[in-house]
Amino acid sequence: MTTKERGDESLIIVMSKEAEAGDVEHVVERLRDIGAEAHISEGRFRTVIGALGDRAVIQQLPWEAFPGVERAVPVLKPFKFVSRDFQEDDSVVDVGGVLVGGGHFAPIAGPCAVESREQLFASAAAVAKAGAKILRGDAFKPRTSPYSFQGLEEKGLELLTEARDEFGLPFVAEAVDPRDVELVASYADILRVGTRNMANFTLLSELGKQSKPVMLKRGLTATIEEWLNAAEYIYKEGNHDIIMCERGIRTFETATRNTLDISAVPVIKGLSHLPIIVDPSHSGGRKELVAPLTRVAVAAGADGFMVDVHPAPETALVDGAQAILPDEFAEIMNDVRDLCAVMGLEL
Repeated sequence: MTTKERGDESLIIVMSKEAEAGDVEHVVERLRDIGAEAHISEGRFRTVIGALGDRAVIQQLPWEAFPGVERAVPVLKPFKFVSRDFQEDDSVVDVGGVLVGGGHFAPIAGPCAVESREQLFASAAAVAKAGAKILRGDAFKPRTSPYSFQGLEEKGLELLTEARDEFGLPFVAEAVDPRDVELVASYADILRVGTRNMANFTLLSELGKQSKPVMLKRGLTATIEEWLNAAEYIYKEGNHDIIMCERGIRTFETATRNTLDISAVPVIKGLSHLPIIVDPSHSGGRKELVAPLTRVAVAAGADGFMVDVHPAPETALVDGAQAILPDEFAEIMNDVRDLCAVMGLEL
């Protein structure tokens, strides 16, 4: 009989900050004594234990009376740790000193791909001046065509590090392969999972084992439950600093590159404690759509946005049609400041 047939996994046991290794071992041993599986997730501040087995048997024990146990939380959803059932309060992710979530709004901007020092520094200077808090720019670019520009790889990460030091902006960069996680983490302030890799569970698990925050983009055809389950892969490995990113999904519509599912923002906020941002550039796919989609994202309650800014979009090696000019980004930021004030968000 499977755990699902017996009643599915049923409980998350949260250890206190003061809990000792022996307290965790005691809980794990007791779970095994009653025939349940114990999945341990060691975060920066506390350890949580996921209990899988017969719900009736697990829940009858007084877990909160065990030494070192802070609380025991019944969770019925397939995603456990990232759900509101597990944690009611919003998670706040610290990205190199920039807070995301819990009322803290983070504008993220920069070129889709790092092409040269001149291009990157021109973009970084402009977005920093306009009010961006985090710089975007990829060194590794998974492309539909194997003949398209694939990024500058480690050289690109080195340039992003220079830009961070010059303009005071922490940066986000994509990790496309489990073998690259250590390399990207040694440079970037936040590692991003692209839409094509949302279901790359080996990559997600590897990202969960390192300590830098992770931005998880929604897959092209992923349901919200599948997206949250992908976040669970990262969370259960011990990395609890996860930012969800709605970047548009594939539908029958051809007028836009993808269809921005703006309803995902309040839905995620209802189901999960993780912060969520929106990518207006990749969802709309056209520069004239970036401003209105950004405004909608703020109004919907997003915790930030990420847009492509390029000093010369007509020369861009990647996604030039959706890139906006620095002056256009500055105008968007004026609107964002007004909207954040209305929404009570700290910018």
